[in-house]
Amino acid sequence: MRKLTFILFAAALLVLSSCGPKDGTYTFRLLTTNDVHGRYFDSLYVGDGTRNSLMSVSWYVDSVRNAVGESNVILVDAGDCLQGDNAAYYFNYVDTVSTHLYARMADYMKYDAVVVGNHDIETGHPVYDRLVRQMKTPFLAANAVSDDTGKPYFEDYVILRRHGIRIAILGFTNPNMKNWLSYSLWSGMTFESLLPYVQDYVDNVIETEHPHIVIVAVHAGTGNGDGTMLESQGLDLFKSLKGVDFLVCSHDHRPFIAQNDSICLINTGSHCRNVGYGAVTVEIKDGKCVSKSLEAGLIPVDKDKVDAAMESKFHSDFETVKEFTLRPVGELETELRTRDAYTGMCDYVNLIHAISLSVPEADLSFAAPLTFDGTVAPGTLLYNDLFTIYPFENQLYVVEMTGKEIKDYLEYSYRYWVNTVSGRGDERLLMMRNEPDPRTGLKRWSFVGRSYNFDSAGGLVYDVDVTRPAGERVVIRSMADGSAFDMDGVYNVAMTSYRASGGGGIMRYGAGIDTDSIDVRIKARYPEIRELLYDYIKEHGSIDPAVIGDRALVGEWHFVPERLADRLMSKDMELLFR
Repeated sequence: MRKLTFILFAAALLVLSSCGPKDGTYTFRLLTTNDVHGRYFDSLYVGDGTRNSLMSVSWYVDSVRNAVGESNVILVDAGDCLQGDNAAYYFNYVDTVSTHLYARMADYMKYDAVVVGNHDIETGHPVYDRLVRQMKTPFLAANAVSDDTGKPYFEDYVILRRHGIRIAILGFTNPNMKNWLSYSLWSGMTFESLLPYVQDYVDNVIETEHPHIVIVAVHAGTGNGDGTMLESQGLDLFKSLKGVDFLVCSHDHRPFIAQNDSICLINTGSHCRNVGYGAVTVEIKDGKCVSKSLEAGLIPVDKDKVDAAMESKFHSDFETVKEFTLRPVGELETELRTRDAYTGMCDYVNLIHAISLSVPEADLSFAAPLTFDGTVAPGTLLYNDLFTIYPFENQLYVVEMTGKEIKDYLEYSYRYWVNTVSGRGDERLLMMRNEPDPRTGLKRWSFVGRSYNFDSAGGLVYDVDVTRPAGERVVIRSMADGSAFDMDGVYNVAMTSYRASGGGGIMRYGAGIDTDSIDVRIKARYPEIRELLYDYIKEHGSIDPAVIGDRALVGEWHFVPERLADRLMSKDMELLFR
Protein backbone atom coordinates (compact mmCIF):
# COMPACT_ATOMS: atom_id res chain seq x y z
CA MET A 1 0.00 0.00 0.00
CA ARG A 2 2.83 2.37 0.91
CA LYS A 3 4.57 1.54 -2.40
CA LEU A 4 1.37 2.29 -4.36
CA THR A 5 1.00 5.64 -2.58
CA PHE A 6 4.58 6.54 -3.49
CA ILE A 7 4.00 5.59 -7.13
CA LEU A 8 0.86 7.74 -7.28
CA PHE A 9 2.67 10.66 -5.65
CA ALA A 10 5.55 10.38 -8.09
CA ALA A 11 3.13 10.21 -11.01
CA ALA A 12 1.38 13.35 -9.79
CA LEU A 13 4.71 15.16 -9.55
CA LEU A 14 5.56 14.06 -13.07
CA VAL A 15 2.26 15.41 -14.39
CA LEU A 16 2.70 18.71 -12.59
CA SER A 17 6.23 19.14 -13.83
CA SER A 18 5.23 18.34 -17.40
CA CYS A 19 2.55 21.07 -17.25
CA GLY A 20 5.08 23.73 -16.32
CA PRO A 21 7.18 25.67 -18.80
CA LYS A 22 10.42 24.25 -20.10
CA ASP A 23 13.51 26.38 -19.86
CA GLY A 24 13.71 28.83 -22.72
CA THR A 25 12.46 32.15 -24.05
CA TYR A 26 8.79 32.76 -24.89
CA THR A 27 7.18 35.74 -26.60
CA PHE A 28 3.46 36.52 -26.51
CA ARG A 29 1.52 39.23 -28.34
CA LEU A 30 -1.31 40.97 -26.54
CA LEU A 31 -3.97 42.50 -28.81
CA THR A 32 -6.64 44.73 -27.31
CA THR A 33 -9.86 46.53 -28.19
CA ASN A 34 -12.20 48.66 -26.14
CA ASP A 35 -15.30 50.82 -26.51
CA VAL A 36 -16.39 49.01 -29.66
CA HIS A 37 -19.91 50.42 -29.09
CA GLY A 38 -21.71 48.01 -31.37
CA ARG A 39 -19.39 48.40 -34.37
CA TYR A 40 -19.89 44.79 -35.35
CA PHE A 41 -20.35 45.27 -39.10
CA ASP A 42 -18.14 47.07 -41.63
CA SER A 43 -21.07 48.03 -43.91
CA LEU A 44 -23.42 50.94 -43.24
CA TYR A 45 -27.16 50.37 -42.99
CA VAL A 46 -27.86 53.30 -45.32
CA GLY A 47 -25.87 53.66 -48.53
CA ASP A 48 -22.82 51.74 -49.64
CA GLY A 49 -20.17 53.12 -47.29
CA THR A 50 -17.92 51.18 -44.93
CA ARG A 51 -16.43 51.88 -41.51
CA ASN A 52 -14.11 50.46 -38.88
CA SER A 53 -15.57 47.37 -37.29
CA LEU A 54 -14.83 44.11 -35.51
CA MET A 55 -14.54 42.51 -38.95
CA SER A 56 -11.46 44.60 -39.68
CA VAL A 57 -10.10 43.90 -36.20
CA SER A 58 -10.61 40.19 -36.85
CA TRP A 59 -8.61 40.44 -40.09
CA TYR A 60 -5.70 41.98 -38.23
CA VAL A 61 -5.88 39.53 -35.32
CA ASP A 62 -5.88 36.58 -37.71
CA SER A 63 -2.86 38.01 -39.54
CA VAL A 64 -0.91 38.12 -36.28
CA ARG A 65 -2.06 34.64 -35.28
CA ASN A 66 -0.96 33.29 -38.65
CA ALA A 67 2.42 34.97 -38.31
CA VAL A 68 3.36 33.96 -34.76
CA GLY A 69 0.99 31.10 -33.93
CA GLU A 70 -2.41 31.24 -32.30
CA SER A 71 -1.12 30.05 -28.93
CA ASN A 72 1.19 33.08 -28.78
CA VAL A 73 -1.60 35.66 -29.15
CA ILE A 74 -3.83 36.98 -26.36
CA LEU A 75 -6.97 38.93 -27.30
CA VAL A 76 -8.71 41.14 -24.72
CA ASP A 77 -11.50 43.73 -24.84
CA ALA A 78 -11.90 46.35 -22.09
CA GLY A 79 -15.66 46.91 -22.33
CA ASP A 80 -18.59 48.87 -23.79
CA CYS A 81 -19.49 46.31 -26.42
CA LEU A 82 -23.28 46.20 -26.17
CA GLN A 83 -24.40 49.77 -26.88
CA GLY A 84 -24.00 52.41 -29.56
CA ASP A 85 -25.19 50.90 -32.83
CA ASN A 86 -28.33 49.53 -34.47
CA ALA A 87 -27.07 45.95 -34.31
CA ALA A 88 -26.43 46.10 -30.57
CA TYR A 89 -29.85 47.64 -30.01
CA TYR A 90 -31.59 45.00 -32.11
CA PHE A 91 -30.06 42.06 -30.28
CA ASN A 92 -30.45 43.74 -26.90
CA TYR A 93 -34.14 44.58 -27.10
CA VAL A 94 -35.79 43.27 -30.28
CA ASP A 95 -34.44 39.77 -30.78
CA THR A 96 -34.18 38.61 -27.19
CA VAL A 97 -34.52 34.89 -27.99
CA SER A 98 -31.56 33.95 -30.18
CA THR A 99 -27.96 33.90 -28.98
CA HIS A 100 -26.83 37.51 -28.78
CA LEU A 101 -24.86 38.62 -31.83
CA TYR A 102 -21.97 39.95 -29.75
CA ALA A 103 -21.67 36.65 -27.89
CA ARG A 104 -21.37 34.84 -31.22
CA MET A 105 -18.86 37.35 -32.61
CA ALA A 106 -16.66 37.39 -29.50
CA ASP A 107 -16.54 33.60 -29.49
CA TYR A 108 -15.85 33.53 -33.23
CA MET A 109 -12.91 35.92 -32.82
CA LYS A 110 -11.65 33.83 -29.86
CA TYR A 111 -11.39 36.64 -27.36
CA ASP A 112 -9.66 35.40 -24.23
CA ALA A 113 -11.59 37.85 -22.03
CA VAL A 114 -14.04 40.74 -22.30
CA VAL A 115 -14.51 43.32 -19.54
CA VAL A 116 -17.91 44.69 -18.52
CA GLY A 117 -18.32 48.39 -19.36
CA ASN A 118 -20.73 50.95 -17.94
CA HIS A 119 -22.66 51.01 -21.24
CA ASP A 120 -22.90 47.22 -21.03
CA ILE A 121 -24.51 47.59 -17.61
CA GLU A 122 -26.75 50.30 -19.12
CA THR A 123 -28.49 47.62 -21.19
CA GLY A 124 -30.00 46.20 -17.99
CA HIS A 125 -30.02 42.83 -16.25
CA PRO A 126 -31.96 40.96 -18.96
CA VAL A 127 -29.31 41.80 -21.55
CA TYR A 128 -26.01 41.36 -19.73
CA ASP A 129 -27.22 38.40 -17.69
CA ARG A 130 -28.21 36.77 -20.98
CA LEU A 131 -24.75 37.47 -22.39
CA VAL A 132 -23.14 35.77 -19.40
CA ARG A 133 -25.23 32.67 -20.09
CA GLN A 134 -24.62 32.62 -23.84
CA MET A 135 -21.02 33.78 -24.34
CA LYS A 136 -18.22 31.28 -23.89
CA THR A 137 -15.70 34.12 -23.62
CA PRO A 138 -15.30 35.16 -19.95
CA PHE A 139 -17.12 38.42 -19.08
CA LEU A 140 -15.06 40.01 -16.30
CA ALA A 141 -15.75 42.58 -13.57
CA ALA A 142 -14.10 41.67 -10.29
CA ASN A 143 -15.13 44.91 -8.58
CA ALA A 144 -18.86 44.48 -9.30
CA VAL A 145 -19.61 42.81 -5.98
CA SER A 146 -22.86 40.93 -5.43
CA ASP A 147 -24.85 42.26 -2.49
CA ASP A 148 -26.12 38.72 -1.80
CA THR A 149 -22.86 36.80 -1.80
CA GLY A 150 -20.16 39.42 -1.26
CA LYS A 151 -18.33 37.91 -4.24
CA PRO A 152 -17.98 39.25 -7.79
CA TYR A 153 -21.28 39.23 -9.68
CA PHE A 154 -19.40 38.44 -12.91
CA GLU A 155 -16.25 36.39 -13.40
CA ASP A 156 -13.21 38.05 -11.90
CA TYR A 157 -10.23 36.61 -13.73
CA VAL A 158 -9.12 33.87 -16.10
CA ILE A 159 -5.89 31.88 -16.27
CA LEU A 160 -4.51 30.99 -19.70
CA ARG A 161 -1.97 28.20 -20.06
CA ARG A 162 0.27 28.57 -23.09
CA HIS A 163 3.39 26.34 -23.47
CA GLY A 164 3.28 25.86 -19.71
CA ILE A 165 3.31 29.64 -19.14
CA ARG A 166 0.50 30.82 -16.88
CA ILE A 167 -1.11 34.10 -17.97
CA ALA A 168 -3.59 35.84 -15.64
CA ILE A 169 -6.18 38.25 -17.05
CA LEU A 170 -8.09 40.23 -14.43
CA GLY A 171 -11.03 42.44 -15.38
CA PHE A 172 -12.59 45.41 -13.54
CA THR A 173 -15.44 47.71 -14.53
CA ASN A 174 -16.01 51.42 -13.98
CA PRO A 175 -16.39 52.15 -10.26
CA ASN A 176 -18.49 55.28 -10.88
CA MET A 177 -21.55 53.36 -12.04
CA LYS A 178 -24.00 55.10 -9.72
CA ASN A 179 -23.17 58.43 -11.38
CA TRP A 180 -23.88 56.97 -14.80
CA LEU A 181 -26.92 54.77 -14.36
CA SER A 182 -30.03 54.33 -12.29
CA TYR A 183 -29.96 51.62 -9.63
CA SER A 184 -32.55 49.49 -11.43
CA LEU A 185 -29.99 48.75 -14.13
CA TRP A 186 -27.37 47.45 -11.70
CA SER A 187 -29.50 46.31 -8.78
CA GLY A 188 -27.87 43.79 -6.48
CA MET A 189 -24.33 45.07 -6.99
CA THR A 190 -21.85 47.41 -5.37
CA PHE A 191 -18.95 48.82 -7.41
CA GLU A 192 -15.64 49.14 -5.63
CA SER A 193 -13.09 51.84 -6.42
CA LEU A 194 -10.16 50.49 -8.39
CA LEU A 195 -7.75 51.82 -5.76
CA PRO A 196 -6.62 49.87 -3.78
CA TYR A 197 -9.00 47.09 -4.86
CA VAL A 198 -7.10 46.10 -8.02
CA GLN A 199 -3.76 45.75 -6.26
CA ASP A 200 -5.31 43.63 -3.51
CA TYR A 201 -6.91 41.39 -6.14
CA VAL A 202 -3.70 41.10 -8.12
CA ASP A 203 -1.78 40.16 -4.98
CA ASN A 204 -4.30 37.41 -4.21
CA VAL A 205 -4.20 36.00 -7.75
CA ILE A 206 -0.40 36.01 -7.77
CA GLU A 207 -0.33 34.20 -4.44
CA THR A 208 -2.85 31.53 -5.42
CA GLU A 209 -2.27 31.09 -9.16
CA HIS A 210 1.45 31.89 -9.54
CA PRO A 211 1.14 33.42 -13.02
CA HIS A 212 4.18 34.27 -15.10
CA ILE A 213 2.39 37.14 -16.88
CA VAL A 214 -0.33 39.41 -15.42
CA ILE A 215 -2.74 41.49 -17.49
CA VAL A 216 -5.22 43.87 -15.86
CA ALA A 217 -8.04 45.25 -18.02
CA VAL A 218 -10.20 48.03 -16.59
CA HIS A 219 -13.19 49.86 -18.00
CA ALA A 220 -11.92 53.19 -16.73
CA GLY A 221 -10.37 56.15 -18.47
CA THR A 222 -6.68 56.95 -18.54
CA GLY A 223 -7.23 60.07 -16.44
CA ASN A 224 -4.61 62.52 -15.18
CA GLY A 225 -2.88 60.31 -12.67
CA ASP A 226 -3.49 62.72 -9.80
CA GLY A 227 -5.89 60.55 -7.83
CA THR A 228 -8.86 62.88 -8.27
CA MET A 229 -10.89 61.07 -10.95
CA LEU A 230 -12.94 58.07 -9.79
CA GLU A 231 -14.18 57.85 -13.37
CA SER A 232 -10.69 57.50 -14.85
CA GLN A 233 -8.09 55.83 -12.66
CA GLY A 234 -5.87 54.40 -15.40
CA LEU A 235 -2.74 56.47 -14.78
CA ASP A 236 -3.28 56.16 -11.02
CA LEU A 237 -3.08 52.38 -11.45
CA PHE A 238 -0.17 52.63 -13.88
CA LYS A 239 1.87 54.57 -11.32
CA SER A 240 1.05 52.27 -8.40
CA LEU A 241 0.45 48.70 -9.53
CA LYS A 242 3.03 46.08 -8.66
CA GLY A 243 3.29 42.68 -10.29
CA VAL A 244 1.31 43.71 -13.40
CA ASP A 245 2.77 43.61 -16.90
CA PHE A 246 -0.02 45.18 -18.96
CA LEU A 247 -2.78 47.57 -17.93
CA VAL A 248 -5.54 47.91 -20.53
CA CYS A 249 -7.71 51.03 -20.12
CA SER A 250 -10.78 52.34 -21.95
CA HIS A 251 -13.92 54.45 -21.40
CA ASP A 252 -12.66 57.94 -22.32
CA HIS A 253 -12.16 57.15 -26.03
CA ARG A 254 -8.66 58.61 -25.81
CA PRO A 255 -5.89 56.61 -27.54
CA PHE A 256 -2.96 56.48 -25.15
CA ILE A 257 0.20 54.47 -24.53
CA ALA A 258 2.50 54.66 -21.52
CA GLN A 259 5.40 52.44 -20.53
CA ASN A 260 8.10 52.07 -17.93
CA ASP A 261 10.46 49.24 -17.04
CA SER A 262 7.80 47.09 -15.40
CA ILE A 263 4.37 47.89 -16.90
CA CYS A 264 2.70 49.07 -20.12
CA LEU A 265 -0.61 50.96 -20.35
CA ILE A 266 -2.72 50.57 -23.51
CA ASN A 267 -5.91 52.49 -24.38
CA THR A 268 -6.97 52.05 -28.03
CA GLY A 269 -9.54 54.87 -28.03
CA SER A 270 -12.84 53.59 -29.42
CA HIS A 271 -14.92 52.29 -32.31
CA CYS A 272 -12.30 49.88 -33.67
CA ARG A 273 -10.09 52.70 -34.95
CA ASN A 274 -7.01 51.04 -33.43
CA VAL A 275 -5.89 47.71 -32.09
CA GLY A 276 -3.73 47.86 -29.00
CA TYR A 277 -0.50 45.92 -29.34
CA GLY A 278 1.72 44.57 -26.59
CA ALA A 279 4.61 42.13 -26.68
CA VAL A 280 6.08 40.36 -23.69
CA THR A 281 9.14 38.15 -23.79
CA VAL A 282 9.87 35.97 -20.76
CA GLU A 283 12.93 33.86 -20.05
CA ILE A 284 12.26 30.72 -18.03
CA LYS A 285 14.93 28.91 -16.03
CA ASP A 286 14.19 26.04 -13.65
CA GLY A 287 10.48 26.73 -14.11
CA LYS A 288 10.78 30.34 -12.99
CA CYS A 289 10.74 33.63 -14.87
CA VAL A 290 14.24 35.11 -14.60
CA SER A 291 13.78 38.03 -17.02
CA LYS A 292 11.00 39.83 -18.84
CA SER A 293 10.80 42.58 -21.48
CA LEU A 294 7.74 44.55 -22.58
CA GLU A 295 6.66 46.83 -25.38
CA ALA A 296 3.37 48.42 -26.41
CA GLY A 297 1.84 50.50 -29.18
CA LEU A 298 -1.25 51.22 -31.25
CA ILE A 299 -1.96 49.79 -34.70
CA PRO A 300 -4.41 51.80 -36.87
CA VAL A 301 -7.17 49.59 -38.27
CA ASP A 302 -7.69 49.57 -42.03
CA LYS A 303 -11.45 49.46 -42.50
CA ASP A 304 -11.09 48.10 -46.02
CA LYS A 305 -9.35 44.91 -44.86
CA VAL A 306 -12.01 42.65 -43.41
CA ASP A 307 -12.32 39.04 -42.35
CA ALA A 308 -14.25 37.73 -45.37
CA ALA A 309 -15.24 34.51 -43.63
CA MET A 310 -16.61 36.46 -40.67
CA GLU A 311 -18.46 38.82 -42.98
CA SER A 312 -20.09 35.88 -44.72
CA LYS A 313 -20.90 34.04 -41.50
CA PHE A 314 -22.78 37.01 -40.02
CA HIS A 315 -24.23 38.44 -43.24
CA SER A 316 -27.77 37.29 -42.48
CA ASP A 317 -27.59 39.08 -39.10
CA PHE A 318 -26.55 42.27 -40.90
CA GLU A 319 -29.45 41.98 -43.31
CA THR A 320 -31.88 41.43 -40.43
CA VAL A 321 -30.68 44.53 -38.60
CA LYS A 322 -30.65 46.56 -41.82
CA GLU A 323 -34.23 45.61 -42.63
CA PHE A 324 -35.32 46.56 -39.11
CA THR A 325 -33.61 49.94 -39.10
CA LEU A 326 -34.77 50.96 -42.58
CA ARG A 327 -38.43 50.84 -41.58
CA PRO A 328 -40.26 54.13 -42.23
CA VAL A 329 -41.61 55.64 -39.01
CA GLY A 330 -43.00 59.04 -40.08
CA GLU A 331 -42.18 62.33 -41.76
CA LEU A 332 -39.70 65.07 -40.91
CA GLU A 333 -40.73 68.52 -42.10
CA THR A 334 -37.41 70.28 -41.42
CA GLU A 335 -33.75 69.39 -41.38
CA LEU A 336 -32.39 68.50 -37.96
CA ARG A 337 -28.75 69.45 -37.39
CA THR A 338 -27.25 68.57 -34.04
CA ARG A 339 -24.48 71.18 -34.40
CA ASP A 340 -27.13 73.92 -34.19
CA ALA A 341 -27.56 73.08 -30.51
CA TYR A 342 -24.28 74.82 -29.65
CA THR A 343 -25.51 78.20 -30.90
CA GLY A 344 -28.80 78.42 -29.02
CA MET A 345 -32.33 77.13 -29.48
CA CYS A 346 -32.77 74.75 -32.42
CA ASP A 347 -35.25 72.26 -33.81
CA TYR A 348 -33.13 69.31 -32.73
CA VAL A 349 -33.09 70.13 -29.01
CA ASN A 350 -36.63 71.52 -29.19
CA LEU A 351 -37.73 68.04 -30.26
CA ILE A 352 -36.15 66.44 -27.19
CA HIS A 353 -37.67 69.12 -24.95
CA ALA A 354 -41.11 68.67 -26.54
CA ILE A 355 -41.02 64.91 -25.97
CA SER A 356 -39.78 65.33 -22.40
CA LEU A 357 -42.45 67.93 -21.62
CA SER A 358 -45.19 65.71 -23.05
CA VAL A 359 -45.22 63.52 -19.94
CA PRO A 360 -47.89 64.76 -17.51
CA GLU A 361 -45.64 65.20 -14.47
CA ALA A 362 -43.09 67.52 -16.14
CA ASP A 363 -43.08 71.30 -15.65
CA LEU A 364 -39.62 71.82 -17.21
CA SER A 365 -36.97 69.79 -18.99
CA PHE A 366 -33.20 69.64 -19.39
CA ALA A 367 -31.63 68.36 -22.61
CA ALA A 368 -28.29 68.37 -24.41
CA PRO A 369 -27.05 67.43 -27.89
CA LEU A 370 -26.02 63.77 -27.84
CA THR A 371 -24.60 63.53 -31.36
CA PHE A 372 -21.69 65.89 -32.01
CA ASP A 373 -22.45 66.59 -35.65
CA GLY A 374 -25.36 64.64 -37.08
CA THR A 375 -27.90 65.61 -39.72
CA VAL A 376 -31.29 64.16 -40.52
CA ALA A 377 -32.70 65.40 -43.81
CA PRO A 378 -36.38 66.33 -44.21
CA GLY A 379 -38.62 63.70 -45.73
CA THR A 380 -39.44 60.16 -44.68
CA LEU A 381 -37.89 59.25 -41.35
CA LEU A 382 -36.40 55.80 -40.98
CA TYR A 383 -35.90 54.03 -37.68
CA ASN A 384 -32.18 54.39 -38.42
CA ASP A 385 -32.56 58.18 -38.14
CA LEU A 386 -33.69 57.81 -34.53
CA PHE A 387 -30.18 56.63 -33.63
CA THR A 388 -28.78 59.90 -35.00
CA ILE A 389 -31.34 61.92 -33.08
CA TYR A 390 -30.93 59.91 -29.89
CA PRO A 391 -28.00 57.43 -29.84
CA PHE A 392 -28.20 56.31 -26.19
CA GLU A 393 -30.54 54.08 -24.19
CA ASN A 394 -31.23 56.72 -21.53
CA GLN A 395 -34.52 56.57 -19.71
CA LEU A 396 -36.58 59.69 -18.96
CA TYR A 397 -36.90 60.67 -15.30
CA VAL A 398 -38.91 63.46 -13.75
CA VAL A 399 -37.08 64.95 -10.76
CA GLU A 400 -38.26 67.47 -8.16
CA MET A 401 -36.06 70.58 -7.95
CA THR A 402 -36.34 74.03 -6.43
CA GLY A 403 -36.18 77.17 -8.53
CA LYS A 404 -32.76 78.00 -7.12
CA GLU A 405 -31.44 74.53 -7.91
CA ILE A 406 -32.68 74.91 -11.49
CA LYS A 407 -30.94 78.26 -11.86
CA ASP A 408 -27.72 76.92 -10.34
CA TYR A 409 -27.91 73.88 -12.62
CA LEU A 410 -28.10 76.09 -15.70
CA GLU A 411 -25.25 78.28 -14.50
CA TYR A 412 -23.06 75.19 -14.17
CA SER A 413 -23.98 73.95 -17.65
CA TYR A 414 -23.11 77.24 -19.37
CA ARG A 415 -19.94 77.54 -17.27
CA TYR A 416 -18.38 74.77 -19.38
CA TRP A 417 -20.09 75.74 -22.62
CA VAL A 418 -19.16 79.41 -23.18
CA ASN A 419 -16.50 81.89 -22.12
CA THR A 420 -16.99 85.37 -20.72
CA VAL A 421 -16.32 87.82 -23.58
CA SER A 422 -15.93 91.60 -23.90
CA GLY A 423 -16.19 92.17 -27.64
CA ARG A 424 -12.55 93.27 -27.85
CA GLY A 425 -9.79 91.36 -29.59
CA ASP A 426 -9.84 87.85 -31.01
CA GLU A 427 -12.11 86.13 -28.51
CA ARG A 428 -13.73 82.71 -28.51
CA LEU A 429 -17.31 82.56 -27.28
CA LEU A 430 -17.48 78.78 -27.23
CA MET A 431 -15.14 77.10 -24.78
CA MET A 432 -12.87 75.42 -27.32
CA ARG A 433 -9.20 74.87 -28.07
CA ASN A 434 -7.04 74.56 -31.15
CA GLU A 435 -5.42 71.27 -30.23
CA PRO A 436 -5.65 67.73 -31.56
CA ASP A 437 -8.75 66.06 -30.15
CA PRO A 438 -7.38 63.45 -27.68
CA ARG A 439 -10.26 61.13 -28.60
CA THR A 440 -9.91 61.20 -32.38
CA GLY A 441 -6.42 62.58 -32.92
CA LEU A 442 -7.80 65.03 -35.48
CA LYS A 443 -5.88 68.32 -35.60
CA ARG A 444 -8.76 70.74 -35.39
CA TRP A 445 -10.62 72.97 -33.02
CA SER A 446 -12.59 71.00 -30.46
CA PHE A 447 -14.63 71.63 -27.31
CA VAL A 448 -12.84 71.63 -23.98
CA GLY A 449 -15.83 69.96 -22.31
CA ARG A 450 -18.15 67.23 -23.55
CA SER A 451 -20.98 68.59 -25.69
CA TYR A 452 -23.39 66.02 -24.25
CA ASN A 453 -23.18 68.04 -21.03
CA PHE A 454 -24.30 71.31 -22.69
CA ASP A 455 -27.76 71.29 -21.13
CA SER A 456 -30.40 73.89 -21.86
CA ALA A 457 -33.86 74.18 -20.30
CA GLY A 458 -37.22 73.67 -21.94
CA GLY A 459 -40.32 75.33 -20.51
CA LEU A 460 -38.51 78.51 -19.42
CA VAL A 461 -37.86 81.96 -20.88
CA TYR A 462 -34.31 83.04 -20.01
CA ASP A 463 -31.16 84.74 -21.26
CA VAL A 464 -27.50 83.81 -20.94
CA ASP A 465 -25.40 86.97 -20.71
CA VAL A 466 -21.99 86.09 -22.14
CA THR A 467 -20.41 89.29 -20.83
CA ARG A 468 -21.06 88.21 -17.24
CA PRO A 469 -18.73 85.92 -15.25
CA ALA A 470 -19.52 82.23 -14.88
CA GLY A 471 -22.16 81.68 -12.21
CA GLU A 472 -23.86 85.02 -12.92
CA ARG A 473 -24.96 84.59 -16.54
CA VAL A 474 -28.45 83.12 -16.43
CA VAL A 475 -31.43 85.48 -16.08
CA ILE A 476 -34.73 83.59 -15.87
CA ARG A 477 -37.61 85.82 -16.97
CA SER A 478 -40.64 83.54 -16.71
CA MET A 479 -42.10 80.13 -17.37
CA ALA A 480 -42.92 79.31 -21.01
CA ASP A 481 -46.59 80.22 -20.50
CA GLY A 482 -45.66 83.65 -19.13
CA SER A 483 -46.25 82.86 -15.48
CA ALA A 484 -43.66 83.85 -12.90
CA PHE A 485 -40.70 81.63 -12.11
CA ASP A 486 -40.22 81.32 -8.37
CA MET A 487 -36.71 80.75 -7.04
CA ASP A 488 -38.26 79.33 -3.88
CA GLY A 489 -40.82 77.26 -5.76
CA VAL A 490 -40.71 73.53 -6.48
CA TYR A 491 -40.81 72.18 -10.04
CA ASN A 492 -40.77 68.77 -11.68
CA VAL A 493 -37.97 68.62 -14.25
CA ALA A 494 -37.72 65.95 -16.97
CA MET A 495 -34.17 64.76 -17.67
CA THR A 496 -32.25 61.66 -18.68
CA SER A 497 -31.59 58.87 -16.20
CA TYR A 498 -27.89 59.52 -16.84
CA ARG A 499 -28.22 63.12 -15.67
CA ALA A 500 -30.46 62.32 -12.71
CA SER A 501 -28.01 59.65 -11.55
CA GLY A 502 -25.19 62.19 -11.50
CA GLY A 503 -23.78 61.95 -15.03
CA GLY A 504 -21.69 65.00 -15.94
CA GLY A 505 -21.77 66.20 -12.34
CA ILE A 506 -24.31 68.94 -13.11
CA MET A 507 -26.85 67.82 -10.53
CA ARG A 508 -24.25 67.34 -7.80
CA TYR A 509 -21.82 70.19 -8.44
CA GLY A 510 -24.18 72.60 -10.15
CA ALA A 511 -27.51 72.18 -8.38
CA GLY A 512 -25.96 70.88 -5.16
CA ILE A 513 -28.14 67.76 -5.14
CA ASP A 514 -26.93 64.52 -3.60
CA THR A 515 -27.49 62.13 -6.49
CA ASP A 516 -26.78 59.17 -4.20
CA SER A 517 -30.22 59.89 -2.73
CA ILE A 518 -31.94 60.91 -5.95
CA ASP A 519 -34.74 58.34 -5.54
CA VAL A 520 -36.51 60.55 -3.00
CA ARG A 521 -36.82 63.27 -5.65
CA ILE A 522 -37.93 61.13 -8.59
CA LYS A 523 -41.61 61.66 -9.34
CA ALA A 524 -41.88 59.49 -12.44
CA ARG A 525 -39.86 57.11 -14.58
CA TYR A 526 -40.44 56.49 -18.28
CA PRO A 527 -38.91 54.15 -20.89
CA GLU A 528 -35.91 54.93 -23.07
CA ILE A 529 -36.15 58.36 -24.70
CA ARG A 530 -35.63 56.91 -28.16
CA GLU A 531 -38.75 54.80 -27.63
CA LEU A 532 -40.66 57.89 -26.48
CA LEU A 533 -39.45 59.59 -29.66
CA TYR A 534 -40.69 56.65 -31.74
CA ASP A 535 -44.07 56.74 -29.99
CA TYR A 536 -44.32 60.50 -30.55
CA ILE A 537 -43.71 60.15 -34.28
CA LYS A 538 -46.15 57.27 -34.63
CA GLU A 539 -48.81 59.30 -32.79
CA HIS A 540 -48.26 62.59 -34.64
CA GLY A 541 -47.15 61.18 -37.98
CA SER A 542 -44.46 63.81 -38.38
CA ILE A 543 -42.00 66.14 -36.69
CA ASP A 544 -43.28 69.66 -37.35
CA PRO A 545 -40.98 72.55 -36.29
CA ALA A 546 -44.05 74.66 -35.50
CA VAL A 547 -45.23 72.04 -33.00
CA ILE A 548 -41.94 71.11 -31.35
CA GLY A 549 -40.87 74.77 -31.30
CA ASP A 550 -44.08 76.10 -29.77
CA ARG A 551 -42.80 78.82 -27.41
CA ALA A 552 -45.74 78.24 -25.08
CA LEU A 553 -44.38 74.73 -24.56
CA VAL A 554 -40.58 74.80 -24.91
CA GLY A 555 -40.06 78.42 -23.93
CA GLU A 556 -37.26 80.56 -25.31
CA TRP A 557 -33.65 81.35 -24.50
CA HIS A 558 -30.85 83.37 -26.07
CA PHE A 559 -27.19 84.20 -25.70
CA VAL A 560 -27.09 87.97 -25.06
CA PRO A 561 -26.09 90.62 -26.05
CA GLU A 562 -27.30 89.01 -29.27
CA ARG A 563 -25.26 91.13 -31.70
CA LEU A 564 -22.00 90.32 -29.92
CA ALA A 565 -22.89 86.68 -29.29
CA ASP A 566 -24.01 86.07 -32.88
CA ARG A 567 -20.83 87.60 -34.31
CA LEU A 568 -18.49 85.55 -32.14
CA MET A 569 -20.57 82.39 -32.45
CA SER A 570 -20.43 82.57 -36.24
CA LYS A 571 -16.62 82.65 -36.17
CA ASP A 572 -16.39 79.82 -33.64
CA MET A 573 -18.71 77.54 -35.57
CA GLU A 574 -16.70 78.13 -38.72
CA LEU A 575 -13.55 77.01 -36.92
CA LEU A 576 -15.23 73.95 -35.39
CA PHE A 577 -16.79 72.64 -38.57
CA ARG A 578 -14.63 73.91 -41.44
